[in-house]
Amino acid sequence: MARPSNNRNDTTKAGAFFLATLVLWFVSVWFEILFNNRRELLSIVAGIFFYQTANWVIRFFFSRDPLFVSTSVSLLHSTITSASVIFVLLNQYVEIGPNTMFEHSELFGGTWLWAYPALCFSCGYFAYDHLDMLRYQLYNGLIPAILVHHLILLVSFTLALYRNVTINYFVTINYLILTLVCELHSIFVHVRKVRRMAGVRDAKSKIVMSEWVLNWITFLFARLLVHVLITIKLIVDAPKFGKGVVLPLALVGMFGMNLLNAFLGIDLFNAFARERSFQQNNQHSE
Repeated sequence: MARPSNNRNDTTKAGAFFLATLVLWFVSVWFEILFNNRRELLSIVAGIFFYQTANWVIRFFFSRDPLFVSTSVSLLHSTITSASVIFVLLNQYVEIGPNTMFEHSELFGGTWLWAYPALCFSCGYFAYDHLDMLRYQLYNGLIPAILVHHLILLVSFTLALYRNVTINYFVTINYLILTLVCELHSIFVHVRKVRRMAGVRDAKSKIVMSEWVLNWITFLFARLLVHVLITIKLIVDAPKFGKGVVLPLALVGMFGMNLLNAFLGIDLFNAFARERSFQQNNQHSE
């Protein structure tokens, strides 16, 4: 009987730590806004309030289940972020063309039109989701992977957002915008979760089959391939980065993303196999 108690203690300790780091992060954002006159960072605050409002609306009109609400808001974020990233990339494609927009000087030293507010707004979501998971304890263990993931993203994003006019410390806005292309795949990850929570689990239905096709296509091309290409780009352009911590941090970050993508691919395959197996077993039993 002591094991559940230990799990609760681990969850409480983790919650206290990650809440403290979130408070420190939020204080740093307001410090930049108020004392360094970084009014453009108000888009982060706008993102927090927008997604919290979406949380209240879903909770009031659809379901009070914290997991359903969290997944639904995550689906909304993935959809909005994907649309924003596609808009930014298409706009740059038309304005300067594919050859120029992917040059090192453009990716590292420039900021594409609307990329900055898009990144700020997405950063606001990660802060909201971090707090929501802490509030409803949608995590477990002493080192919850989802909270670590959020913390790393918040630190990475805000360092890039702060760096835009200060020190050359982390990869710039355009590289981070490219990493967010993976949100196209996240749409279908969240759709699958919401669909299963809604009770739609027939693996032979056209809706489920179409969802799986889009899930695999976006996983391969919007997540796996994009992150591999970003990693290759960083390695090829390594001499252009010069001295400093920017390149090592970027490579470590992309290594982590590629590793997570590999694990996600394994989880997707196992989930797909389970659904197919469950359907076949039901047919045999009939």
